Amino acid sequence: MYDLIVIGGGPSGMMAAGRAAELGKKVLLLEKNKSLGKKLKISGGGRCNITNAEFELHQFLHAYGSAEPFLYSAFAQFGVQDTFTFFESHGLPLVVEARKRAFPQTQKAADVCSTLEAYMKKGRVEVRTSAPVTRIETNSEGLIAAVVVGGEVLRAHSFLLAVGGVSHPETGSTGDGFAWLKKMGHTIHTPTPSVVPLAVKEEWSKELSGTSLSFMKITFFMDGKKQFAQTGKILFTHFGLSGPLILNSAHKVADLLHSGLVTATIDAYPHTDLGALEKKIIHVFDANKNKELKNIIKEFVPDDTQKGIALLLAQEMDITKQVNSITKEERKKIVHLLKALPLTIVGLMGFDRAVVADGGVSLKEIDTRTMRSRKIPNLLVTGDLLNIHRPSGGFSLQLCWTTGYVAGTHA
Repeated sequence: MYDLIVIGGGPSGMMAAGRAAELGKKVLLLEKNKSLGKKLKISGGGRCNITNAEFELHQFLHAYGSAEPFLYSAFAQFGVQDTFTFFESHGLPLVVEARKRAFPQTQKAADVCSTLEAYMKKGRVEVRTSAPVTRIETNSEGLIAAVVVGGEVLRAHSFLLAVGGVSHPETGSTGDGFAWLKKMGHTIHTPTPSVVPLAVKEEWSKELSGTSLSFMKITFFMDGKKQFAQTGKILFTHFGLSGPLILNSAHKVADLLHSGLVTATIDAYPHTDLGALEKKIIHVFDANKNKELKNIIKEFVPDDTQKGIALLLAQEMDITKQVNSITKEERKKIVHLLKALPLTIVGLMGFDRAVVADGGVSLKEIDTRTMRSRKIPNLLVTGDLLNIHRPSGGFSLQLCWTTGYVAGTHA
């Protein structure tokens, strides 16, 4: 008989298990994969964006949208500063990069996982990998046992579900927790990929696959009417658009896609007005009068975009023309295109490419002061199983550290 069985060896599960063991509890952690932290090890491109270094609590929690009022008590117990203190006191210093994103100084996500494993080992947490839970047994009192593959029945006074949501299903996040919670009587909001790349129709953008552009402005339209604009880094991919700016816009775009045709324009020169950009192009044209347009495109477009923008311009005009024969109207068309590169958004990529998926158990059914279920007294729920919108930039993992620590403390 254990004091606590934690199901799921991701970030919140490991934090919860380590914390409960630190407080003297007999803890068993069950993980379906062969090793712990499979999704954690690929987070942040393998570097692991541990948290966001926004230390003002109201400002930080505002990023979680409608979940904000539910989270003050939990974050009062373990917040951003506590995350810095925890990892640094366990021998893993953090560094803060652009947009307040905090990473391990080693730049290795595997080191974050190793730190949590060492934390659990110190508390003598019993860890079983390759141990998928096939069934959870309940009675009128609550949960009584977890049955693992092979039929072994494992009993505990309390159980903690930390099996993750449905993003990156190849790492084991296949929605098991949602099914279990629903069966136990919890309300589950259907998951949707929320921090996810966008698929686009235009071939010119796919020609830029692998190109990353900083400080681009993208404006989204629905049925031709402007909806919102964002400025930041855009990564072009073989299917469309990604990068922090796009990922954090995806949930808004998803809402628009339900209502009409969604298009977008990218301003390749957000800090240059039309007049100044036209002067720049006139200067390039004057210096290259006898050359063909296609051979001087690189002189007035951002680095690495020549091939894609040449494809776009070729759809609008003859780019084999000599510069000295380009009309004033054609020159203006080039300027307007560079200020509004056109895109048609055909959808969001699926859970397999989602950094984060929304959805999960209703927060009204969880006491977020302890992370206990309000329906089942000996059940705690953490991390991605909670219905909380989590933007990229460290907010998702911080939620794991906070909910895991709080659950471990109160288990």
